Amino acid sequence: MPARKLGGGLRPPSEPPPEQVARAKPALERRLLRQTGRFAWVLLALLGASPVAAQRPAVILATTTSTQDSGLLDLLVPLFEKKTGYTVRTIAVGTGHALIMGARGEADVVLAHAPELELKHVADGGLINRRLVMHNDFLLAGPPADPAGIKGMTKAAEALRRIAAREARFVSRGDQSGTHARERSLWKTAGVSPRGPWYVESGQGMGATLMIAAEKDAYTLTDRATYLAFKKRVGLAVVVEGDAPLLNVYHVMEATPARHPRVNAAGGRAFADFVVSPDAQAVIKGFGMDRYGEPLFVPDAGKPEPDGGG
Repeated sequence: MPARKLGGGLRPPSEPPPEQVARAKPALERRLLRQTGRFAWVLLALLGASPVAAQRPAVILATTTSTQDSGLLDLLVPLFEKKTGYTVRTIAVGTGHALIMGARGEADVVLAHAPELELKHVADGGLINRRLVMHNDFLLAGPPADPAGIKGMTKAAEALRRIAAREARFVSRGDQSGTHARERSLWKTAGVSPRGPWYVESGQGMGATLMIAAEKDAYTLTDRATYLAFKKRVGLAVVVEGDAPLLNVYHVMEATPARHPRVNAAGGRAFADFVVSPDAQAVIKGFGMDRYGEPLFVPDAGKPEPDGGG
């Protein structure tokens, strides 16, 4: 049979029409990009550079509202992110909730200030590597007119007993936070079970509770850092301070990776290591001096546990 002539616009069967080539080109380019991308990742690994260095998984930090409301985290978190390449998702709640989040593996690292609750979660195995970070103190704040007549008293429990006896308005956080836990401990020492229209639970963080107390001309228990940050806005006065049970100690703990394999264990450890590092401790030491004339926290990393710190 004579060979077929290649004329009249005919092409060899092995050559696809131009429109088919055009449609196939983008797919071919995508395959090449995927292949070269995989090659690049392998090359980076062989060279010792981590391809995820710029895309580290976010670190979930569960912490008390006082570290957020005071503004301390506004300095610490960006410094940590710059040094490590991690990003931080901060969840500021009451300490009780923050500890539960860490123990459940819903957060990678916890910064809290409720020593008894912290030790319970560590003993239960939900949190590990509890380390001392810093301290400040609690104080009783109230209306400048001081309707309960407690200003200058040296014992916080006795001051609370007088507030209850005179049914002076008091706003509690009522949110299972470290501050709420300390308040309940003080009421117990005072031998009082607070109830009645004079006693209100806000269910809010420290800053919001201070605002509510100011609106109601009421007393409240607050950490010093948040009080100083909100002092000009609320107009409440310090009425009782300096009592030993008012010490307020902060620790950092990590979620337990053996119990929760999906937590970002490396990121949580990196943040915990950071807050006890000399750089972070220097930030803590100076925080508040320029604005309030006094530090809002005292750095404690590496020191013995203070009384009341667990």
